[in-house]
Amino acid sequence: MSPVDSRADARWTVELAGRRCLVTGGLGFIGSNLTSRLTRAGAHVVVVDSLVPSHGGRRENLLSDGEVEVIVADIGDRDAVADSAREAEIIFNLAGQVSHVDSMVDPVFDLEVNTRSHLAFLETLRAVESRARVVYTSTRQVFGHPQYLPVDEEHPVMPVDVNGVSQHATEHLHRLYGEFYDLESCVLRLTNVYGPRQRLTGDSQGFIPIFVRQALQDEEIVVYADGRQLRDCLYVDDVVDILLFAGISPDAPAQLFNVGTDEVHTVRAIADLIVSTAGSGRVASIPWPAHREMIAVGSYYTDWSKAKRTLGWMPKVGLREGIRRMIEYYRTFPTAIA
Repeated sequence: MSPVDSRADARWTVELAGRRCLVTGGLGFIGSNLTSRLTRAGAHVVVVDSLVPSHGGRRENLLSDGEVEVIVADIGDRDAVADSAREAEIIFNLAGQVSHVDSMVDPVFDLEVNTRSHLAFLETLRAVESRARVVYTSTRQVFGHPQYLPVDEEHPVMPVDVNGVSQHATEHLHRLYGEFYDLESCVLRLTNVYGPRQRLTGDSQGFIPIFVRQALQDEEIVVYADGRQLRDCLYVDDVVDILLFAGISPDAPAQLFNVGTDEVHTVRAIADLIVSTAGSGRVASIPWPAHREMIAVGSYYTDWSKAKRTLGWMPKVGLREGIRRMIEYYRTFPTAIA
């Protein structure tokens, strides 16, 4: 199942053809889009995914992407992943649980998959004497309530949910293994990512997929309070780009990068754009539910100038175009909504 936009970037073919890459969480939203790009560039890709039903991993996400070896396992399972970890030249470590709401419902599970499994995976890399570049994806949620905007890498870290705590801990584990065991790693803190292959079912993995599903099903899109919270939203192709930059750049190791965009909108404006693009659905406002208000961070948008300065990365896809592509994708592949 290929995204609507299947352009190949000639640069990545030069950089990645023949390279051995391991993508953890590779059957999920970002991971499958990355894997698709890697295979088009001629890389040899192994995917590890535990296929936890609520996490969005789907074998269908890679059905049309050539020869990709898929290992269904937790990344903490050394017997399952050791050989691939030993052979990999670049490891894109995307595995994990991304729902902030779910992390408060089952915090022990969140800590298990977002920290313990990653620590076991890092131990595997140490045991096999991996020389791979490791790119770990974290979340802007680690910052909690912004003290100033836009949020740069120097902003204080004060998570408001267990997911932010567990991912921040795993950031430090990657840094620690880099310092003590010469593991070449870097961290990307991603803002709100959206696009094709994103899980639309459920109401706990980001507001854009919820809004898109509701619009496509001609339902009411619910915006909390007045919807004036500001957000920067990043199309998945731009996220894949920075993953690749981080995977090959000599300046990436031991660095942490905020990843976002200068295009900032209110949540209400994003909902209105989705409805107008889909030509269906409608927007309504309700008070904050208590379980969501307790982990809400208010307005957030990113200072991503370090990524531009160090890696040469810039986002290319604006929100209007990105939403158009996303809606077109789910209209072309309606079974992907499930």
